Amino acid sequence: MGLKTKAEYIESLRKLKPTVYMFGEKVDNVVDNPRIRAGIETTAETYELAQMPEHRDLMVTKSSLNGEPINRFNNPPQSVEDLVARVKINRLLGRRVGTCFQRCTGLDCMVALSVTTYDCDKKYGTEYHKRFVEFLKHMQTNDLVANAGVTDVKGDRNLGPTEQADPDVYLHVVEKREDGIVVRGAKCHQTGSLSAHEIIVLPTRALKKGDEEFAVAFAVPTDTKGIIHVVGRSSLDTREQDGCDCGNVQYSKYAPTVIFDNVFVPWERVFLCGEWEFAADLVAYFSAFHRQSHGGCKAGKIDCMVGAALTMMAYNGTEKVSHHKEKVIDMIHRAETLYGCSLAASYEGRRMPSGTYFIDPVLANASKIHEGREMAEATRLMIDVAGGFVADLPSDRDFANPAVGPLLKKYLKGASAVPVENRIKMFRLVEKMAMESADTISDIHGGGSPAAHRLTIFRESRNQDKVAAAKRLAGIEE
Repeated sequence: MGLKTKAEYIESLRKLKPTVYMFGEKVDNVVDNPRIRAGIETTAETYELAQMPEHRDLMVTKSSLNGEPINRFNNPPQSVEDLVARVKINRLLGRRVGTCFQRCTGLDCMVALSVTTYDCDKKYGTEYHKRFVEFLKHMQTNDLVANAGVTDVKGDRNLGPTEQADPDVYLHVVEKREDGIVVRGAKCHQTGSLSAHEIIVLPTRALKKGDEEFAVAFAVPTDTKGIIHVVGRSSLDTREQDGCDCGNVQYSKYAPTVIFDNVFVPWERVFLCGEWEFAADLVAYFSAFHRQSHGGCKAGKIDCMVGAALTMMAYNGTEKVSHHKEKVIDMIHRAETLYGCSLAASYEGRRMPSGTYFIDPVLANASKIHEGREMAEATRLMIDVAGGFVADLPSDRDFANPAVGPLLKKYLKGASAVPVENRIKMFRLVEKMAMESADTISDIHGGGSPAAHRLTIFRESRNQDKVAAAKRLAGIEE
């Protein structure tokens, strides 16, 4: 089938019939629901850009499996150049949509599986890698979107999976059959699960002997029987439902909790089942690769925030105010530092035994720690430059009301050459980028907690080499 167009992608989602609930009601038409559609539109840009001549070389590559053109979001990297292209793509998309475009986590899962299934087969003589390659061919040939089902709800965090009062708080195998397995559990924070065709499930943590039923990885279509998507709340979400005061007029983010209620998975879609020692590898590879991706997309979002700040300076008549320029410079250097860390993680990448290229995990996690701190500061600076109406701008419906609308437009006028309507729209965009909880909170917790990022850096930093260097300089011989 080759590369899909944006229209073909959206039409392909119409053919799926997922079970969906939102705001306490069942949603039958996902594609045309305003809140979910705004998220679908962000993912659709990964298809749109691949069709543009000026972006095709960046977005499209050749499959290592059949030599056909494929979208890079279905390409486990085959070179350092592929690793670098991923960061550049993410920045381009982040700048274009100003929020999460929801397709990177599926690639993160495919990268983790491409490495770990090979290693597992080598140790145990299993056929997981062969199954994964067939699944990858399916994804590439049909230009599909995958969603990552990684984060379990975890129950009592003091207890491991087998110690929980309810074992379902960690997704696990409840039955093995001749033709496949049955699983039960839930995955939370599943950004864009309804913008995807497939859900790839990985373990959420390292496991130990006795945890075999929780050591499971697989892929299933998003509308598989027994899968229930419950779309989570987010600040500003009802504005999309109402079609009013949206800020970002086309793109948004939503994140369901996905329940697996006795879901059957055929063996050909199972990529790990019981080999508990490989759960840690899947988590580590997924997490590090995902954290590298944030350096691109969040730098792109800061680009949008810088643009909004500069525009508000022009609209407010403060473009010559020196401390506003300093704030914009501070925003820019945060974006470039974040971007630079992710590029460095890519250039320091290495080839794994399976043939997939993988990033430097220390640099990737350094980028993510930087993001967790500095995105909040960039947001604060943008709001500082924009002004107080970010907090309490009257509704578009008030501006349209003939009784108060003309008065509001009179008193919200800024620079004389700027239409007041444009100033109002830019205030709304600033509010959206600052206040949309589904996106801003992921700057901190996306790809794992900040503590996990720090522990990974310490674990992967070859600290004994640094100890040896210090002892050599001090003249200590052991």
